[in-house]
Amino acid sequence: MKKGLVSIITPTYNCGNYIADTIKSVLAQSYDNWEMVIVDDCSTDNTQEVVASFPDKRIKYHRLKKNSGAAVARTEAMRLADGEYMAFLDSDDLWTPNKLERQIEFMNNNNYAFTCTAYEQIDDKGKPLDRIIKTIKKTSYNRLLLDCPVGNSTVMYNVAKMGKFEVPNIRKRNDDALWLKMLKREKYIWGMPDVLMKYRIRPGSISVNKFNLIKYHWNLYRNVEHLSVPRSLFHIGFWCFLKISRLK
Repeated sequence: MKKGLVSIITPTYNCGNYIADTIKSVLAQSYDNWEMVIVDDCSTDNTQEVVASFPDKRIKYHRLKKNSGAAVARTEAMRLADGEYMAFLDSDDLWTPNKLERQIEFMNNNNYAFTCTAYEQIDDKGKPLDRIIKTIKKTSYNRLLLDCPVGNSTVMYNVAKMGKFEVPNIRKRNDDALWLKMLKREKYIWGMPDVLMKYRIRPGSISVNKFNLIKYHWNLYRNVEHLSVPRSLFHIGFWCFLKISRLK
């Protein structure tokens, strides 16, 4: 483990149209002690060629032997990481130039091991959608079960304090499953109010249609977290209520 180094965890699959901008947002960081660990889940597009067009030695590309899903790719990137900190960045999202610097400062000043930030949404072309997703001051295990206020590409944690983790191998909501797993070791995810990430909304994404996610939430609650049927139904009902109320 290298002190002060931030390992950026980036699983990817067929993101050749977006990953160049993602990498550029990392190269633009004011904090330059980082490595970007990109694990390709057997892309069939030009992702590998795009990554290879960036000669920076801090960018480390690995390709899985077979298509295995985002959870496996993310776990492999975490296994390969050498940093004191881990930060998560999906291969179509973007960071603001001071993201790492500001978040490390926030963690060190407050002695926080596990943090996230606010973020904004952009469209497929990178244009702002004029929607800011705020974070909350602190998120516990039980709070995260109700509704996830954590943007995946905003999360950073201290590996020296919390160790490494294996991502639960489920198709969707594996990021939420990882945060829940980590919250069994650390009491809170601490939220930073600054908008430091841009989350891309892509056509055809399962996450665009929120109600398609109900079956994935059921899988998370029952098969990963092993909640009772009544408690799982309660959390799904509460989640649906929140989504409906936000449409009004």
